[in-house]
Amino acid sequence: RYEDLIAEWFARQGDVVAYTLKVDELCLMFIDFADGYYRRRDGTPTGTVGNIRSALKYPVQLYGTTRVRDFGPRKLKAVRQAMIDDGRCRTNINRLIHWVRRVFRWGVENEHVPPDIHAALIAVPSLKAGRSEAVESEAVRPVDAATVNATLPHLPRIVAAMVELQLLTGARPGEITSMRPIDITFGADSVWTYRPATHKTQHRGKERRIFLGPKSQAILRPFLDREPDAYYFNPSEAEAERNEERRKNRKSPMTPSQAARSAAKGQGRTVGRRYMKDSYGRAISRACEVAGVPKWSPNQLRHSRATIIRERYGVEAAMVVLGHSDTGTTEIYAERNFELAARIMAEVG
Repeated sequence: RYEDLIAEWFARQGDVVAYTLKVDELCLMFIDFADGYYRRRDGTPTGTVGNIRSALKYPVQLYGTTRVRDFGPRKLKAVRQAMIDDGRCRTNINRLIHWVRRVFRWGVENEHVPPDIHAALIAVPSLKAGRSEAVESEAVRPVDAATVNATLPHLPRIVAAMVELQLLTGARPGEITSMRPIDITFGADSVWTYRPATHKTQHRGKERRIFLGPKSQAILRPFLDREPDAYYFNPSEAEAERNEERRKNRKSPMTPSQAARSAAKGQGRTVGRRYMKDSYGRAISRACEVAGVPKWSPNQLRHSRATIIRERYGVEAAMVVLGHSDTGTTEIYAERNFELAARIMAEVG
C-alpha cells in the first residue's frame, strides 16, 4: 500500500516515468528508437533490431510488468538463466545480455531509468568459457575445396558464381549478394575495385574495398549486362533458368490444365531483386543435401580464403583483404597452419 501511495504521489507531480515505468514499456520505447536508429545510409534497416527483439523477449516474458526501478542483478541473472535453459550458446547469451543492459543505459540517458539501476546491472559479469551451464558454440571452420567442388554442380548457375567469387575474394556474404555495377571501378590495370554501398563497419567511418583480380573478373563478366544500379546476382533469373531446365527435362508435354495449375501456384510467390544472406545460405544448404556432402555456410568461404592468404602472405595481408581493423579479428578467421609448424619442428626440434 505504501508503494502504491508513493507511486500515486509521483504521478500527481507529473514524474510518472521515473517511478512507475514498467520493463515492457521501456523495451517498447527502445525498440521504437532502434527502428529509426539502426539503419543503413540508404534508409533500409539493419539486422540489429531483430537481435534486439530476440534479447528483449526474455525480460518481457519474465518481468514485463515489473517496475524498471525494481529490475536488478538477480533478475538479470534470471533472464540469463532462461536463455541458458533455451539452449542458447554462451557467446550468443553474452551478446543478448549486452542488449538488455543497453536498453537500461538508453533509459538512463533519456532519464527514464535511475542511474543506479544500470550501474547495478553492469556488476553482472559475462559468462566465461567452461564456467557456466551454457553450451559452447562450434567454431566456424574453413570449408575444404573438395566439399565446395562437390556442391557447385547442384547449385543454380548464379549461386555457383556467387560461391566462386566469394571464395576468391574472401568477401562477406552480404557484400557478394549486394554487388552492382555502380559500386565497381573497372580499372585499366588487372584489378577492379568494388566498394560496397553498405558494409558491416560503415557506421564506424571505415572504408571497405574489395579487389577483383583476373579470376574474379572472369566469373563476373557474364553478368556485366546490367543497369548501373541493378544487382548482378538476381534470383528471378535463377528462377527462370530453373523453370527452363525443368521444361527441357519433361518427358511429356504439359497439358493446358497443368499449365493453369502451375501459373496459379506461382502467383503467390514473389522473387526479390537480389539474393539476401539467408536465401543465399538456403540455396547452398539444399545443394549440399542433393550432393550428399556435409552442410556448410557462406561464412566458411570467408574463413577458407583468410586461411589461404595468411598461409601464403602473412596475417597482415589477410587482415587487409578481409577488411579487418586489427590482426586479432583476422586470427579468428584464419586457421593456424599447424601442419607447417609440425613440419618445421620435425626438422629443427
